[in-house]
Amino acid sequence: MTARREKLFTFGLDNASGVPVYRQIIDQVLGGIAAGSLRAGDQLPTVRQLAVDLSVNPNTVIRAYRELEIRDVLETQQGTGTFVTSKKPERDDEERQRRLAQIAGEVVARVGAEGFSVHDLIRRLREMSSERGK
Repeated sequence: MTARREKLFTFGLDNASGVPVYRQIIDQVLGGIAAGSLRAGDQLPTVRQLAVDLSVNPNTVIRAYRELEIRDVLETQQGTGTFVTSKKPERDDEERQRRLAQIAGEVVARVGAEGFSVHDLIRRLREMSSERGK
């Protein structure tokens, strides 16, 4: 069953987002864990394999994996691979605010690309918020 989940979880990059590649990798791993598509014990691609798959420098993948290891989200076992740990990732307030700003920036960019204004977005969000409050 683990092999099936590994195939369902794939990495991808958004080169237009302005978010550094290593941050996108970190966010995708954390998002995969939060969504349940990555679970404790699941093996991630090797540094070399992920670098080839994403067409990035291996040092970029190393940086992302190391940061996730420092947070105890990943564990590298020499000669075996890199695995998701059983520890739940914790986000401090600064990390949560950074992620919220990133999401908001992406949404604003998409809204603008579709021809809407930020005011249109805010108006719709307020409508949605009041609809859920009913």
